[in-house]
Amino acid sequence: MTGETVGQGTKTLSQLGLRARDGRDPAITGLSLDSRTVKPGHLFAALPGSALHGAEFIPYALRMGAGAVLTDRAGAEMAADALSGWNGAVVVAEDPRAALAGAAALWFEAQPDHVVAVTGTSGKTSVASFTRQIWQHLGHKAISLGTMGVEGDYQAKLSHTTPDPLTLHRILAEAAQAGVTHAAMEASSHGLDQRRLDGVRVEAGAFTNFSQDHLDYHAGFDEYFAAKALLFNHILEDGGAAVINIDGERGRQMLDIATDRGLAVTTVGTREEAMLRILGQRYDATGQDLRFSLMGQPHMVRLPLIGGFQAENVLAAMGLVLAAGDSADAVLRVLPDLHTVRGRMQLVAQRENGATVFVDYAHKPGAVVAALQSLRPHVMGRIVCVIGAGGDRDRGKRPLMGEGARDFADVVIVTDDNPRTENPAAIRAAVMEGAGPDATEVADRAEAILRGVDALLPGDALLICGKGHETGQIIGNDIYPFDDAEQASVAVAALDGKI
Repeated sequence: MTGETVGQGTKTLSQLGLRARDGRDPAITGLSLDSRTVKPGHLFAALPGSALHGAEFIPYALRMGAGAVLTDRAGAEMAADALSGWNGAVVVAEDPRAALAGAAALWFEAQPDHVVAVTGTSGKTSVASFTRQIWQHLGHKAISLGTMGVEGDYQAKLSHTTPDPLTLHRILAEAAQAGVTHAAMEASSHGLDQRRLDGVRVEAGAFTNFSQDHLDYHAGFDEYFAAKALLFNHILEDGGAAVINIDGERGRQMLDIATDRGLAVTTVGTREEAMLRILGQRYDATGQDLRFSLMGQPHMVRLPLIGGFQAENVLAAMGLVLAAGDSADAVLRVLPDLHTVRGRMQLVAQRENGATVFVDYAHKPGAVVAALQSLRPHVMGRIVCVIGAGGDRDRGKRPLMGEGARDFADVVIVTDDNPRTENPAAIRAAVMEGAGPDATEVADRAEAILRGVDALLPGDALLICGKGHETGQIIGNDIYPFDDAEQASVAVAALDGKI
């Protein structure tokens, strides 16, 4: 039901925090972002977009019976002829996205008692999932929202990591009505920049890390960082809490922003001043032992998770859970029960010779490097890496992803990864530029995975990067069924003579 909200009864414009330019205050029967879902009495939000302005659909929304229109000045001018003489209410807002989010919050009203959010280039999905898992193990009814959809004690599919405000507030309200008291959500830079989280009562936020991504959307690194910072200088409630990984320069910059805002800060990382500090890690084939300190007191815990970076994600989740009111002793007891997120350093197959196959969502240069570096201590032999890059996305990261695979894997196979409307060969060439002459180019992703599995010797590991949990390959404007984990399992079974 994305693009539309329908609730019980009605609310006036003023009750939704909106004011029409002629002072009218009609009763609103629902909210719509999609003109096709408008019903009589709805407020239709005509928002500016990257390709076109929603105001182009105002005439259709009026024919569908809209009772009010929310737009910006440009939208009102575009639809001036349609709105002239119309007896409905027109709300012209300087920031119509923020106005819509606020209206959605007032329309639905209900939210879980405890809502936390996590932003950063990598790790958002894992931190949100671990936070939800900890809460559930502690007996709370909890959900996580993001790339994987809505998981936990209430479930739903999402089309975006951070959904539009109508969908987001509807889901939060439905979850609360289903008895969910705790929610952890991913806060993407797009979602923050487009004000999708406005109106959500977020009591604690986490920052994981910062590296190149989404420069097809943001003008540069500073703009990308500024979007992330909105969680701390705009979204978090006054007196809220911030959990910040301070190992990177941008993390320390975010710490300054949170401190200036007066937030209660918990720092995470390996630096001596970190309040949740990683002291040591010991790796084996099934996970790791983590030694860390909490406010100077050392602790030891077993984590059934592959990848050293997962320790940072677990501690960030722990910081969020503590900020939401649970005790450290209770949290420590359940950390060994955590499980990896599907498609995040997920062990998907094992050859008869003991070699392992992992699938990871790493589709950014920093994430590729982090995944390979973190896998290395778990592997006695070579690491084979299958890697590609998406089409119609930031082109600058393609050679960087190839470089990351070249520098931290022993064998590199470059293949397609959602080429979309671009020429797949051109994308592979850009990745190969960074991967170097020793890399092998295999266009077909299934064949690339098969070759990677075939190359595995005893003690080796294959890391298939890029798609993680995804179950489709986007070619042109079509999505074809494709699952890295499934392809790896089939390849292992075939090569080991099981099928």
